[in-house]
Amino acid sequence: MYPLFFSLVLARLDPERAHHLAFTAIRLLPSWGIGRLVHRFTRPRTDLGVDALGVHFESPFGVAAGFDKDGEAVLGLGNLGFGHVEVGTLTAVAQPGNPRPRLFRLIVDRAVINRMGFNNAGARAAVSRLARIRRIPGRPVLGINIGKSRVTSVDDAIEDYLISTRLLAPLADYLVVNVSSPNTPGLRGLQELDRLAPLLTAVKHSAGSTPLLVKIAPDLSDEEVVRIAGLAVELGLDGIIATNTTISRENLRTDASIVAAAGAGGLSGAPLSSRSLHVLGVIRRVVPQGFCIISVGGVETAEHVAERLEAGATLVQGYTAFLYRGPLWARQINRGLDRLLAGRQGSSVRA
Repeated sequence: MYPLFFSLVLARLDPERAHHLAFTAIRLLPSWGIGRLVHRFTRPRTDLGVDALGVHFESPFGVAAGFDKDGEAVLGLGNLGFGHVEVGTLTAVAQPGNPRPRLFRLIVDRAVINRMGFNNAGARAAVSRLARIRRIPGRPVLGINIGKSRVTSVDDAIEDYLISTRLLAPLADYLVVNVSSPNTPGLRGLQELDRLAPLLTAVKHSAGSTPLLVKIAPDLSDEEVVRIAGLAVELGLDGIIATNTTISRENLRTDASIVAAAGAGGLSGAPLSSRSLHVLGVIRRVVPQGFCIISVGGVETAEHVAERLEAGATLVQGYTAFLYRGPLWARQINRGLDRLLAGRQGSSVRA
């Protein structure tokens, strides 16, 4: 049913407008009084729980940062069956993001190109909302992803991140330092170790007891991934999220003129799957067993999620396939994992 609705309706709408329509429905789901009923239908039937980062995840599958930038639909996403919701990216300074159009579908590739540019209302505006969500019983695990404000120079990035950290770390089940979006000028330069080490050191100190992770790009070389993983372990971080979107345009089936017309931005979706899985393997080989790795990139089916878990991921996230699979996507993942993992690992998945 949803594929037909997508092809006849959503695919004909501007991608960002279609996103906002779907987002509004998800945001309002709890207020319609049917959220808990929907959750009974979408949650795992068997024990797929994961204990990681000091909290319990009902399902290993969650929604990646970028879908809910300001933390407005956390409860609705939880009702749909996501075990955790990573909100953001939030910045210290509110910003509108890049000019529109800035979101483009590559339907043949089941992919998206975006150059949103961290559009959000700012860290301070999210505080009261996230504090209220945190007090609600049965909510999904809440991750908060922070990035550099566009108006802030790379040289002043540490203090910019610390403003967001002080405001948001007390509200997060885990906090993520995003240094890997291709849509904020200079941001990816913060992945260089001489800049990354002092940034992560400062944020970790400010975050206190809140688990801290860093999100990296898929476009790093394997050697760079190994060095960042080693730094994360050395500094006592709790995990790595691998990976963000890619600037690569290799091996796409979409007509080259359509890809060129979309222009610059990060590519996400199915074409990222192979590289994301590879980076997961690189990291898992060089970090301690209990070190948390959240794998994201090109994940669409329960088989994909199971593959990431078996390759060493602690948790798995998705986003782009949400556009193509529809509102029951997380349920499809959970039901598939019920079948796949129950027989392979007893009845549960543990970090």
